Amino acid sequence: MAAIKLALAAAAVVALATFVAARPDTLYGKEPGMPYDFQYAVKDEYTGNDFGHAESSDGNLVTGEYFVLLPDGRRQIVTYTADHESGYVADVKYEGEAQYPAPAPAPAYGP
Repeated sequence: MAAIKLALAAAAVVALATFVAARPDTLYGKEPGMPYDFQYAVKDEYTGNDFGHAESSDGNLVTGEYFVLLPDGRRQIVTYTADHESGYVADVKYEGEAQYPAPAPAPAYGP
């Protein structure tokens, strides 16, 4: 009886040591990426909102681009790629020239 308890305890210690030493990706298994692709855009003349995003993936490499109309009148365009080896790599470009209109004069109130 003592030999069985000792064998069970030894097996439990070996199992625990194996569990603790195992890397998380081998413990749970790494799920393969799934291909996808999406896009959206908003252009509202009334409010001046103009932005969008498009992205796609083959399951390993993600590529995409997003843009936004900045308050200074330029359009910022970010083109990027992302994967597990290189991480997120972005290229930022601007279209147009920044414009800074003169501020409106403060209202003057009479007596």
